[in-house]
Amino acid sequence: MKITWLGHSAFRIETAGNTILIDPFLNGNPGAKGVDFKEAAKGVNHIVLTHGHGDHVGDTIQLSKDTGALVTGNADLVTWLNNRGVARVDPTNTGGTVSYDGFTVTYVNALHSSAHMTEDGVSHSLGNANGIILHFDSEPTLYHMGDTDIFSDMALINELHQPEIGIVPIGDRFTMGGAVAALAARRYFKFAKAIPCHYGSFPIIDATPEKFVAGMDGGGSEVIVPKTNEHFTV
Repeated sequence: MKITWLGHSAFRIETAGNTILIDPFLNGNPGAKGVDFKEAAKGVNHIVLTHGHGDHVGDTIQLSKDTGALVTGNADLVTWLNNRGVARVDPTNTGGTVSYDGFTVTYVNALHSSAHMTEDGVSHSLGNANGIILHFDSEPTLYHMGDTDIFSDMALINELHQPEIGIVPIGDRFTMGGAVAALAARRYFKFAKAIPCHYGSFPIIDATPEKFVAGMDGGGSEVIVPKTNEHFTV
């Protein structure tokens, strides 16, 4: 499995049979410097969304048109996207699993909000915020937490899914900060690899992963701090 961090919470996941974008916020993403839109979209056949905020939905509409990718997400969110030109959507919700060729996606809880703000300042709810579990036929299980705080039912998520790769939001203010994120990763999971995200993009969230890295020291997981647009293999 090849993973590329595209800045903020956006990731490109490449396996033998699929190329998946998670939360593809590229244009307007200060953390996506150096990311080439066409390269990021190359070969993509799935887009998976954790929730409806603009810094996660990002370029989904354009990418779906350019690639024909199937967009998976909360039913409220993908219905909203379908009404805005996304032709191929697959609705799900918390606790549900959808199956594709080579992998499944399970939607789990996250403690966050999910809405779209229109230009006139009206907020429209787009369903639940979620984390996502990707189970692959022949690759490690991956858990992208989405945007969330720590919560004790993370223990149940680990019991049910036993993810080996954890993508963890650490930026504080809108998610848990680095120290709490490390507590969540160490207390509730046994990640082989832990990857921080949702930092270093906007000035009002943490600029570096230092608190998370320090909190994970001695915890038994390898912490991978990728550079934007550079892939690594797990």
